Amino acid sequence: MNSINLTLTLFLETIQKRKYVKLNYFYLKISSCFLLFLFLISGCIRSQQTGTTRNPELKKEITVGAKRIHTYLPLLQNKSVAIVGNQTSMVGDVHLVDTLLALGIDVKLVFAPEHGFRGEADAGEKIIDGVDPISGLTIKSLYGKNNRKPSAETLKGIDVLIFDIQDVGARFYTYISTMHYVMEACAEQHKEFVVLDRPNPNGFYVDGPVLKLQNSSFIGLHPVPVVHGMTIGEYANMINGQQWLNNGVKCNLMVIPCENYKHSDFYTLPVNPSPNLPNMSSIYLYPSLCLFEGTNVSIGRGTSFPFQVYGSPFIEKTSFSFLPKPSFGSKNPKHNGKRCFGYDLRSYGDSIFKHQKKFSLDWIISMRNFSTNKNDFFRKDGFFRLLTGDRNIRKMIEEDKSSQEIWLSFQPEVEHFKTIRKKYLLYPDFE
Repeated sequence: MNSINLTLTLFLETIQKRKYVKLNYFYLKISSCFLLFLFLISGCIRSQQTGTTRNPELKKEITVGAKRIHTYLPLLQNKSVAIVGNQTSMVGDVHLVDTLLALGIDVKLVFAPEHGFRGEADAGEKIIDGVDPISGLTIKSLYGKNNRKPSAETLKGIDVLIFDIQDVGARFYTYISTMHYVMEACAEQHKEFVVLDRPNPNGFYVDGPVLKLQNSSFIGLHPVPVVHGMTIGEYANMINGQQWLNNGVKCNLMVIPCENYKHSDFYTLPVNPSPNLPNMSSIYLYPSLCLFEGTNVSIGRGTSFPFQVYGSPFIEKTSFSFLPKPSFGSKNPKHNGKRCFGYDLRSYGDSIFKHQKKFSLDWIISMRNFSTNKNDFFRKDGFFRLLTGDRNIRKMIEEDKSSQEIWLSFQPEVEHFKTIRKKYLLYPDFE
């Protein structure tokens, strides 16, 4: 077993250095077949050498779906494969695409969601088709008004689509919308769809307004709360089970679950899920602070601490301020070059929030109250309505309802959703 594990380690180190791209592909196929033979006869993948990572916060080992190669590799053999992934699609320290190519899997192309395949694009920035310089594979964009759903022509010759992206558990984080359209295409084109599941870092609670379908958009397609408390695999099961795909079609879905995960875990992400979520504090605060995107308030894009602060030039001066400037992941930030006064939540996100476990409207309401012009607080394009999924939230804020009153107003719908949610859970719940 030790010699086999050493072979795997050396082989994967070669992959990491990207040397295999320049190798003779005939030699690569032979090497891959030998390695695959070792996988199958020994079951050494289950030994977690390339599989399990220890989460420092949990002090236990969690194995994500992508690392359970022995489980899904047989589904891919002798088939043409496409991968929906990004920079979070890692198998240990090696990208899923690189791993499967090295194992001799016939990966034909990759699909890129918002922020691109390597996670370097701004929020909302158009993603264009291209070629991955590392693997040489064709990249097809799934982010843009006219190409959210893979076409029949693109999927021609593809047998299996793999979805492996780290989600953060908020309804308006667009990866679940991308998954919806990929599932729909798979159902219509009779393709297999495999989700390699990953823990939800906000999977320890369910809260926030439930979307009304008349407010459906790419930043919220389904009647779920802002914080849905499901992994990406569980969410895929719900999409299928609730018949949310066009005309109620269902795709041929296989979820490769995580091992040793439960919803009460505070899971620390090994890779940042997008440019403006650089740490766990930002991820915990994201579901509540993202509502500021529908207002004239900045949440720190263009600083080194996005989604950990909030502020605006249009309030009285406070002791804390920041100056948004163009930066990686934010080429043209809100209030670019203008001093924003507001509040710093960097310590809040990592500590208090884990105990509160609650979606908060306090910050939105307080900033509107401090605004020098309340009539210009919300964007004119209705983006706040799409984020909340419920036009009554803005209405109640403008009627000066308290955050507690507004929170209580949507709790019956949240409780109803929880009963539906339970049918699709793959892991022990937090309650």
